[in-house]
Amino acid sequence: MTHVVMESCIRCKYTDCVDVCPVDCFREGPNMLVIDPDECIDCAVCVPECPVEAIVAEEDVPADQQHYIPLNAELSPLWPSITRTKEPLPDADEWKDVKDKLDQLDRG
Repeated sequence: MTHVVMESCIRCKYTDCVDVCPVDCFREGPNMLVIDPDECIDCAVCVPECPVEAIVAEEDVPADQQHYIPLNAELSPLWPSITRTKEPLPDADEWKDVKDKLDQLDRG
């Protein structure tokens, strides 16, 4: 199993999770992070670090967020690795509680 970054990361991109990842499995897109399922070792240390609860174990992804499992797999080979914390997006606080943000995803 792996962990999955879900919708609440879109337009926020808090990066608290990347510093604790022992295998550098996070990938950075223009306005979201994803987890490379081939690199993730399912250690779960990233889960409590996410301030918007965007990261869950694959088996715990809610039914309405299941499409983020293949999305993480699709985008992870296309986006560069991120291993250090950066500032969140400037308007992250305005977007952190917004639902149904998939149309806001910038695939870069």
